[in-house]
Amino acid sequence: MSVPSFADIAKPSTDLLNKDFYHTAAAILEVKSKAPNGVSFNVKGKSSHDPATTGQIEAKYNDAPSGTFFDYLHFVISSRLKGSGFSSSIAVQSRQSVLLMKYIRAGLTITQAWTTLNVLDTKVELDNTFAQGLKAEVTTQFLPSSQSKGAKLNLHFKQPNFHARAFFDLLKGPTANVDAVLGHDGFLVGAEAGYDVQKAAITRYSAAIGYSVPAYAAAITATNNLSVFSASYYHKVNNDVEAGAKATWDSKSSNNVGLEVASKYKLDEESFAKAKINDRGIAALAYNVRLRRGVTLGLGASFDTQNLNQSAHKVGASFTFES
Repeated sequence: MSVPSFADIAKPSTDLLNKDFYHTAAAILEVKSKAPNGVSFNVKGKSSHDPATTGQIEAKYNDAPSGTFFDYLHFVISSRLKGSGFSSSIAVQSRQSVLLMKYIRAGLTITQAWTTLNVLDTKVELDNTFAQGLKAEVTTQFLPSSQSKGAKLNLHFKQPNFHARAFFDLLKGPTANVDAVLGHDGFLVGAEAGYDVQKAAITRYSAAIGYSVPAYAAAITATNNLSVFSASYYHKVNNDVEAGAKATWDSKSSNNVGLEVASKYKLDEESFAKAKINDRGIAALAYNVRLRRGVTLGLGASFDTQNLNQSAHKVGASFTFES
């Protein structure tokens, strides 16, 4: 298994606890399509329980790496001895002596999005351009109404047993956030730190350890300047059943430990169901089914089991169309 980023050390349990639960919004509609020239489009609309409606349209162009090309340059070497009246030339025969040229074209991805909040986002990604395993991202944000601008530079460096990231906010601060993870035989150890260049001070730091194999994973993280501690566990019981749990303790706010347990059951090749409950008695259910090729329906609901007679319950639905 490849070494994850610092944010993904506890990814298996985090995805099980948070992903594919549809009660968080009243309705979500997402349409994905891809043009013959490789440009993909994603239109997404969301209606929250507030109620408020937001949406965005996104276009992505991906110039995938085209591989390594080789070519041969054939040449002729000639020489002339001055003052002797004697000249000689050496002709190098084709395919016998050649100069090998190597050219690698790395991948380029450009993503542009425009939201209903009138925010223009642009991201340019260069993968394996400057060094093998290095991915560079430049993201910009522009708000026409307020003329507000933002620019960030993100670097991802990944090797078989190492994964490092650096995020630079070029206009605010500037600030830098750096994290790194070392892995060996499933064991993971990582750290994160934030730095404000203008203040010349460390603004945040975190640490994490974990163990991850395909069948199960466990992680312990200490975030918010080592004040919030979390322990998570994920177990793939078999091909149809997954289970996980997470406990969180904030040493600065309370002595209480938050606990959340979740499970996923694969009903068949086209559908699955999920359920979770936390220590406050909030339970959530979700159902996902692929109705046909390119059409997916998600249904979800959450209930306050300690106040069933109140209107704190939520339901939601998600429709995804992909071509």
